[in-house]
Amino acid sequence: MMMAFMSCALIGSYTNDIGGYSLTGFFSYNSDLIGGGLMVRESRAVADLLLSNADEGQWHQAIIIDNRLQKNRPATAKRAGQAIRKRLEKLEPPFWQALRDGDDQLATQVSFCAAMARNLLLVEFLESVVADAFLTQAEALQAYQWDEFLAERAHRDEAIAGWAESSKRKMGQVVYRMLAEVGVLASSRSRKLQPLLLRPEVKSLLETYQHERLQTCCRRLR
Repeated sequence: MMMAFMSCALIGSYTNDIGGYSLTGFFSYNSDLIGGGLMVRESRAVADLLLSNADEGQWHQAIIIDNRLQKNRPATAKRAGQAIRKRLEKLEPPFWQALRDGDDQLATQVSFCAAMARNLLLVEFLESVVADAFLTQAEALQAYQWDEFLAERAHRDEAIAGWAESSKRKMGQVVYRMLAEVGVLASSRSRKLQPLLLRPEVKSLLETYQHERLQTCCRRLR
């Protein structure tokens, strides 16, 4: 499967708020968008392990032996666990606690923040395509907009052109699924736009820990 590890020049004044910023001044598209949606239920379990300071042996016991993520195969559980862990480690422990202990809406919004923090491609799609759709009062997103977005990004990063078409399509499906899960889309099928009503708890956490790019991105989704 084509790996989504690409690099592009640093844009604007945003810094290490989003994963992938390096000391050389370049972002890298360290993306797990092929791996699944927000995975809120599984993220609660991973947040609990992070909050308990589990060592690698305890991670293996929980994810592989005890199957706390409730996956059909150990390899699937391992991939999901690693993907979620990388997302959540982009945020501070109070986010993990809100995810583990909060209601479904709060947990979903924290999971969305973690997905943004991990996935530069997702953030740039939200900042450009989705935010513009809200600004122009579009009724819905279209499937082709993800394809056009990737084609535009390929002008900055030639490696994107080499991604398998199936991988590009899967990534788009995952992005629309995430947006439906957090409520920005009415469904991944209709792709009808809805304003993101961010919870006060999430707003407070983003402000407290100075995730300025995530804050701005969320504000524009309405």
